[in-house]
Amino acid sequence: MDAIVAVYDDWGIGADGDQPIALSADRKFFRSVTKDSTVIVGHKTLASFPGGNPLPKRRNIILTRQGCDMQGIELADSPEAAMELAKKDEKVFVIGGGSVYRQMLPLCRRAYVTKVHAAPRSDTFFPNLEEDSHWKLSEILDSGVENGIAYEMCLYIRV
Repeated sequence: MDAIVAVYDDWGIGADGDQPIALSADRKFFRSVTKDSTVIVGHKTLASFPGGNPLPKRRNIILTRQGCDMQGIELADSPEAAMELAKKDEKVFVIGGGSVYRQMLPLCRRAYVTKVHAAPRSDTFFPNLEEDSHWKLSEILDSGVENGIAYEMCLYIRV
């Protein structure tokens, strides 16, 4: 299982349930990496998707203790239940939000991190992998500038 996330310079990932700065290059990268995979997501993050709908061309597992009656999703009430549902799937990605990352990151072997070089106000953060001895930067997969904002798509691996 892997994680995929976009972070700002302070490792913030969002504010008030939204992503303050979203780059089209990151969205395209996210779609290409997670297409035809299983995604594990929290209910608040699911609600932030267009129309509040599950992501197309992916198996959507919602990690929540709340009920949810929506076509195209499967519910898991714990990280263990999510892992059980996804155990036979070849590609599984944890895609947020903050509490889901905190719960699931210890179970991940890789993290695809788009570093967006900006510092908007954030109230939700991803663990700083640069300061975690269990993770190391493996490679920079891509980089560029969009709308005057530099970014790097990085791959971290668990050591």
